[in-house]
Formats: sequence, structure tokens, C-alpha cells
Amino acid sequence: MNNILEIQSNKVKETVGKHVLADGFDFVMDIENSHGSWIHDSVSGKNFLDMFSMFGSASIGYNHPYLVEKSEWLGKMAVNKPTLADVYSKEYAHFLEVFERVVLPEELQYAFFIEGGALGVENAMKACFDWKTRKNFEKGLETEAGICIHFRQAFHGRSGYTLSLTNTSDPRKYQYFPMFEWPRILNPKLHFPITEENLEETIKNENLALIQITEAILANPDKVACIIIEPIQAEGGDNHFRDEFFVGLRNICDEHEILLIFDEVQTGIGITGKMWAFEHLSVRPDIISFGKKTQVCGVLANKEKFDEIPNNVFRESSRINSTFGGNFIDMLRFQLVMEVIEKENLLENANIVGEYLLEGLQNLAQKHPEKLSNARGKGLMCAIDLPSGEQRDHIRNELYNDGLIILSCGDQSIRFRPHLNVAKEEIQIALDKIENNINKI
Repeated sequence: MNNILEIQSNKVKETVGKHVLADGFDFVMDIENSHGSWIHDSVSGKNFLDMFSMFGSASIGYNHPYLVEKSEWLGKMAVNKPTLADVYSKEYAHFLEVFERVVLPEELQYAFFIEGGALGVENAMKACFDWKTRKNFEKGLETEAGICIHFRQAFHGRSGYTLSLTNTSDPRKYQYFPMFEWPRILNPKLHFPITEENLEETIKNENLALIQITEAILANPDKVACIIIEPIQAEGGDNHFRDEFFVGLRNICDEHEILLIFDEVQTGIGITGKMWAFEHLSVRPDIISFGKKTQVCGVLANKEKFDEIPNNVFRESSRINSTFGGNFIDMLRFQLVMEVIEKENLLENANIVGEYLLEGLQNLAQKHPEKLSNARGKGLMCAIDLPSGEQRDHIRNELYNDGLIILSCGDQSIRFRPHLNVAKEEIQIALDKIENNINKI
């Protein structure tokens, strides 16, 4: 510990940068003195209001009293890293009991854990490829199903199969890496506020997207295993879709015996005001991927659907697996987080404060229509557009200089990712800072 403390704060980036690309934030986080929605910079002594929550992965702020209270136990558990796929413990079993009680949807009873959201997505895809291929074999077909239909402006990860899906506005994430040429479909996103004119355009795009999907399936008989979509496309621009579009996807999947994947890595665990974003919809997925706020990542799947194949990947040993079966200490940390979410009723807070945030953004758009538009959100997962990517980046940087950390997304949007226990007063500080800096443009 003393050796760690001997590193001077103003030397941290230099030290990290000797071996690692250190082009992130300028602040050096003081782990112990950061609290709630505030990050303390050990270099400047400044407190930053955090509206990015570690890229959406931190649910309950920094140094929550309950986690601090349990830190000695958590530290003891961190001494060893068991290989959970084959080695079990009371602690692991208790985590699963809390996981089942607090976050597990009744429709999705199969679980698989792994480290990394992209690997969660990839293993969801593998489960679908296996299921559809075995379905084909049952029918006497020799066709192996290895196609995943996905959407424009999607972000599903940066490794393996997911590289063939990710296509957001920053090509550095995927260019020059080998990829499959899987069908990429128009994303019929909504524009806000919804008007008769833009709704008509959205419905037109929905119909076109469903036609594109059907054509892709017919062009690849028995080869399409799954359709994957984010309930709200996050990095691609906080793009929202109508429930009717998801109904259309569900109908196509059922008609052609294809599985529907919802990527909930960014939308899961309360940020939309429900535990899972798909709970806002009238349809249910066959399988979801999860990560970020869950700390440990993985897959949840519909047991009844997958058990149509007796030796599916959730029942046959070693079909999907990893050494550690997820990260043990991440699970235990998330167990404590789940207990806080449950005890403090943070889903309700996400709804109440999220409504306050969205109304604030809508008011700003009305006051500054030439500078702000397309205010949108569900729960605390909110965003707003600026006229261009350049102006967006300028405002984001000015907000950082003003002590507010916020993220960009899509071509011209800034996005809010507050902690689930954020207070209205903190949201108002953020809104005031945005307006003050907008007025300077």
C-alpha cells in the first residue's frame, strides 16, 4: 500500500503511459475520496459531477456506505479466484440466490457467466448458432446456421463475432479486422418530439427494415440463426424504437424459427426505470446478453425455447465455457449492489429522477431550438442532439472544464448515464451547466 501511495498524483498518467495508451480523462481519480455521483481529482483537488458512471457500469455511485461496510469481507473474498465453471462455494450459491431474487426475469432461467460484455454477446450468438443448426439437423437438413442479422448504428462489442455487428460512427472500433458479411438492416429509430410527419417516416422505415430482414432470410435458407438488437441503441446514438417494430421482429423470428437476441449490456439493471429494458415492451426475447452494471457479464436464455433441443449449449458440457466462469469478486460486488438496489428502491428513483431529467432536456430544447433538439430518454437513460458532431464535442469538452463529465454518442448527441441513486439536485446542476455553456456558443 505504501508503494502505491508513493506515486505522486501528477505522475500517474506518465507512469501508466509508459506501457499503456493513456489518452483518457485528464483527472486522476482519488478512489477513497470520491463519493456518490462525484469523482475527486487527486491532482487538482476538484470534484467532478459524474454523469457517465464509468461508461454506464457503476450503479450506485462511489463508496456507497453499504459496500464500504462490507469491504473487509469483499477483500477476503478477493484473495482467491476460483474457476467457477467447475469449483463451487457457498458464496457463489448465495450470489445466485440474490441474482435470482432481484434481477433474473422469470422468462429467462438459463444463465451463463463470463468476463466481458462482448463475450456475453458472442456466447449468446453461439447458443443461437448451435440451436438453429441442431434444429436443421432434426429436420434432415445438412445446413449449418451461421448468420446473425443485425442493425445499422449497432454496437455489440469489439471481439470475435461481435466485430461483424458493430458499426457505429467511429470506424476505429472495427476497421481492418476480418469480419463476416452478415445482413445489416436499416434501424428505424424515432425522432423526438414525435410528430405526425416524423412518425410516418419511422413507420415507413420500419416496414422497409422488416422487408430487408425477410429478404435476407429468404436469400439464406435455414442459415439465419438469430436477429440481434439493442432495446435502445446506446453508443450508436441513444436510438429508440417503437414497440410495434419489436412485435414485427418477434413475428418474423417465430415464423422462420429464428431466435431473437436483445443486447442488454448497456440497457440492463435499472437505467431505463425497469430492471431490463425489454420489460417496457410487449414482446420477450429468447436470449439476452448482459454486462456493465452487472459487473460480471453473460447470457440469460429462455429455458423452454432452448430445451426444444435436448443437448443445447446450456445442458451439454463444454459447448460454451471459460476458465473462470465469470469473475468471482465481480459477482460478489454485484451481489451487494443488487441488495442496495432492492433496499433503496432504486428503480423507482430511476423513474422519478429520470422523468425530471428528460423534462429538463425537453425544456432546454424548447428554449434553444437552434442549438438543442431530439431530447429523448427512458428512465435515466437520456440524450439530446446538437447541430453537429463538432459542436457536440466542443460542448462536451467545455462541460468537462466546468466540472461535469458526460459522454457523446452517435453523430451529434450527448448522453446521460447517471448512477441509479442520483439526486434531482445533482441532475439540476448538470442541466444548469449545459444551459450555461450552450449560452456561450
